[in-house]
Amino acid sequence: MRITVNERTVEVGPGSTLSGLAQRLKPGADVRILNGAPVEGDAPLSEGDRVALIRRGEVPEAGEFEALMVARHTPGVHEKVKRATVGVAGLGGLGSAVAVALARTGVGQLVVADFDVVEPSNLNRQQYFIDQIGRPKTDALAENLGRINPCVRVELHPVRLMPENVPAVFGNVDVLVEAFDRVGEKAMLLESFAAAYPEKPIVMASGLAGHGPGDAIRVRRLGRCVYVVGDLESEAKSGVGLMAPRVGIAAHLQANMVLRLLLDEEGV
Repeated sequence: MRITVNERTVEVGPGSTLSGLAQRLKPGADVRILNGAPVEGDAPLSEGDRVALIRRGEVPEAGEFEALMVARHTPGVHEKVKRATVGVAGLGGLGSAVAVALARTGVGQLVVADFDVVEPSNLNRQQYFIDQIGRPKTDALAENLGRINPCVRVELHPVRLMPENVPAVFGNVDVLVEAFDRVGEKAMLLESFAAAYPEKPIVMASGLAGHGPGDAIRVRRLGRCVYVVGDLESEAKSGVGLMAPRVGIAAHLQANMVLRLLLDEEGV
């Protein structure tokens, strides 16, 4: 029977087990993952199983890295997301966290756009480091994503997004993530993108400031292709700031919504 081991097809005989396979192919593998779940001890193998064999602390070869990185994914996910292209408009607290989550998920290509540079006040919630202060956010984020998952292609657009350039920047994406702070910019992006690509989904955010209940942040579907994450109320203003926990909740709900769309679980 055929199974997949570290993304390579392997023939095994009837009655084969995970321990026997590890002993044959990778002696000393102390992490054994079967169909997305770690296994302690032994387990029988079946046709079509997906196995990852890992030695703790070992840096894998380039050809094996991606397979081992996504070994804990639900089976069947990586094949789909690797073919996808996702756009991220705005690389602040939302956009940078969405991009990191999607890179860890193994999305094949990210198209990211932001004209700004990293500032000290960004570091309370955004996915940058102190030694990146003053650098363009596009460059800094691309560097960080490359350290997380070098298999993801990142297309950089260090520009201010306007109605005239939105269609060109995001023309090839399967899903677009809106991650702006200002209401006017959100409306501009939605109008420009929807006018050019009415059949493509966009995942937006509204209402995530402060430190209110996390469970108030949820996903709402507006129309056929628009999804909004947030509580729709908590805007940043004097006395109510933007903080990592609540921004992070919203960002990861956006990333999860993107994943569901790529897996065609929302019927768009």
